[in-house]
Amino acid sequence: MKWFSNNLTVVFALFLLGACKSDKEFLKERPETFYTIDNAFSSSAQVDQVLISIYSNIREAWTNPAEQAWMFVFKGNGTDMFDIASIRRGATFNNYGNINPDNGIFYSVYSFWYDMISKANLAIYATDLPQVQWSSDQDKKYALAQARFFRAFAYRNLGELFGGVPIVTAITQTPVFNFKRSTRGETYNFAISELEAILNDLPVTTAVGGRIVKGAAQHNLAELYLAKGTQLDADGNSSGAKEAYGKSIQYANDVIDGGTYSLMTARYGTRAGEASISFPVYKGGTFSAAAIVDTLQQATNVYWDLFQEGNVNYQNGNKECIWAVQIDYAAYRAEDGESKLGYSRAYSPVFRDGVKDHLTGTLEDVGGRGIADIIPTFYARDQVFDAKWGADMRNSDAVFRRRFKGNVATSPYFKKDVPWSVIYNGGADNTTNMNNSSLCYPVSCKVATDKYAGLADGENRSNLFRDEYVIRLSETILLRAEAKQRNGDKAGAAADINLLRARAQCGYQVTAADMDDHFDLILDERARELLYEECRWNTLLRMGKTIAVDRIRKYAYWPEAKATLTFNYNLWPIPQKVIETNKDAVIEQNPDWINK
Repeated sequence: MKWFSNNLTVVFALFLLGACKSDKEFLKERPETFYTIDNAFSSSAQVDQVLISIYSNIREAWTNPAEQAWMFVFKGNGTDMFDIASIRRGATFNNYGNINPDNGIFYSVYSFWYDMISKANLAIYATDLPQVQWSSDQDKKYALAQARFFRAFAYRNLGELFGGVPIVTAITQTPVFNFKRSTRGETYNFAISELEAILNDLPVTTAVGGRIVKGAAQHNLAELYLAKGTQLDADGNSSGAKEAYGKSIQYANDVIDGGTYSLMTARYGTRAGEASISFPVYKGGTFSAAAIVDTLQQATNVYWDLFQEGNVNYQNGNKECIWAVQIDYAAYRAEDGESKLGYSRAYSPVFRDGVKDHLTGTLEDVGGRGIADIIPTFYARDQVFDAKWGADMRNSDAVFRRRFKGNVATSPYFKKDVPWSVIYNGGADNTTNMNNSSLCYPVSCKVATDKYAGLADGENRSNLFRDEYVIRLSETILLRAEAKQRNGDKAGAAADINLLRARAQCGYQVTAADMDDHFDLILDERARELLYEECRWNTLLRMGKTIAVDRIRKYAYWPEAKATLTFNYNLWPIPQKVIETNKDAVIEQNPDWINK
């Protein structure tokens, strides 16, 4: 049997060999179809799918459903506002012994924006393909405008974070190793020209939320001209800077005073009729009706309304929403696992570790199922609301919850408010207290709720299912305030700040004398208004000088930042991988990062 089997194999092999014309002919591929850039698109719907993929990418970066480290940094980890909890200290982005041009975070952020540029370039190219038919010229112009918006948006972010970068406007079908770097000013100018070219092709509003509107472009132009002016000032061109600040104010005026948008000052939306909310206190953190031993009442307000399900989009009656990414619970359950805000998991505290003798569990009374991926610094959680700054709707219990009733039966604070002096200083030594305090902090209504969706379907208290802001009118107002101050109008800057403080029913209204030359007042107001919303690195780095490093040294939670941040910078480094792979042309490293 063995002889028969072996010889049959030989005969079969000889048969195959004789049947082949030649090895080359046998191996030649003859695909039935072959897609190229020119024939891959046959309809306008396919072009729109490219745009939808960009919207999806932006949603991912803003909401970070997979809890990627680089996205936490992009949204502010390592700045004056956010740091790492003790249980994640090895992954800090504030130890400058580990932060250099080889750090993968920089490459991930840089690559994200160039991936968006590549997709935008593809959509721009495809809109003009002869076989792609559009239902109207207006639809075609809107598709092209969205693609050019995204390209400009990417370059605005790259310019603020990395400075001058290669401007790529065409599809590359072969490897390119000789990209030329622009200046920071040229990067801003390109983004400005893109946005100004499409303003008239963007709708003022849309029927459904999520799509780009004219206000989003105007807001970005206000920020770009502000950034351009700051760079011109740094370059010694004060007259050019003044002109840029004027343009920033003009575009901000178009948004703020144009009649489409306004701050929400009266209760509205899905929960407007609830003057107060009630958090059950669960004994031992156990979920059952029998375990509810008390409740915690909180008075709600219009700022709280802004962050409730069904209240975010302009189409929901929210006149200060300019652009929001879309979250849908039904889609999440059916097929879209990234359609969620994993904020209660990522951002909420871990009282069950940090102050376990008094507070425990993962239920509503402790902010949900928090694991403290990143934490607010003492500056962001407490110092911006010190003294006269404390009387502020944004510091109210419902918005920034500071009251937590003990739910551990053996605690002397069982069913009583646990004092922050105990929460922050409950250990035997300072190291223990610092570690525990990094896990315990107030809970924002932006990251947790009293009503978690999907519990009956098996969801836990990790996720929210509301839409999320990318641009809110408050930030436009803050941009205009900064532009006015840089343009010499401190009184006008104070008046803009007071638009937000009046809405927040603050006890103190600022004056021109409060508008300091280091922009601390504006940065503090941004922290009060935009905690968990703004991309803080963009803000700090585009402001120039040593503003970013000064504030990191001052406010970082852990001492590594002050000990290792021994140099100044106002740009991130160009990723070393980018420099090395561009082998046929030199991309120079940003000066402050050379030899780091």
